[in-house]
Amino acid sequence: MQILHTVSDIRHCVQNWNNAGERVAFVPTMGNLHAGHLQLVREAKRHADKVVVSIFVNPTQFGINEDFADYPRTETQDCEWLAAEGCDLVFLPNVETIYSPNAQTSVNVSQVSKNYCGASRTGHFDGVATVVCKLFNIVQPHVALFGLKDFQQFVVIQTLVRDLHLPIELIGVPTVRELDGLAMSSRNSYLSEEERAFAPKIYQILQQSHEHLKAGKTIFDVEIYAISALTQNGFRLDYFKIARRSDLQPATLNDDELIMLVAVKLGKTRLIDNLWFNK
Repeated sequence: MQILHTVSDIRHCVQNWNNAGERVAFVPTMGNLHAGHLQLVREAKRHADKVVVSIFVNPTQFGINEDFADYPRTETQDCEWLAAEGCDLVFLPNVETIYSPNAQTSVNVSQVSKNYCGASRTGHFDGVATVVCKLFNIVQPHVALFGLKDFQQFVVIQTLVRDLHLPIELIGVPTVRELDGLAMSSRNSYLSEEERAFAPKIYQILQQSHEHLKAGKTIFDVEIYAISALTQNGFRLDYFKIARRSDLQPATLNDDELIMLVAVKLGKTRLIDNLWFNK
């Protein structure tokens, strides 16, 4: 497995693969890898001849008083795990490589970015869209894979690829969960032992909410139930919403492809999850 740090080196490597007629898959990450990331790599190998993984903690998607400085950096372990999974190339740039000192360009995906995490984390999705656009331009993959735990992020990137006519196939990979149902996340390491034992209640409430919908409860009633259940269980609610999967607008009775989106704080840790289904 190669580990490269510069734009010119990674472009040269990928160009050689392209010249040989090999298909390239790309998995962008912020490192501190877990089993969910490794599942993305395994899935990438099913869709391409070569797999590139980037490890870059992107400063522009962190807001004021968020955890950029404290975000776990585990590059050595990450690279060992990626090598064991058969990853072909790790792109490990520094901030100056991705953002030149006089950079003046950012990317905004307006409509799908403004609600949910976009409402509570000002500028977050501009940072995501900008860095993903940069990484796509650097790596120039045929296919890119993203986990669906952050479903809003996936829809933002989907919209970016569509609107800018980028020749990249996007694949969303279902959320990988711990045995007790907690969605795997790098931020789970922030949880205390007591908080970690309590955190699976998020997914349990999502499942219970889905059961209420299947039993005939209205969307409004289920949202009220879930908000009450989360707050009564001690979570500090950011949002809970049932939306259309296609554009994340609030769901109506006429919509069939739905998703429940939730974000809460448990202690100091912000956790997100979702559950998607067809009505």
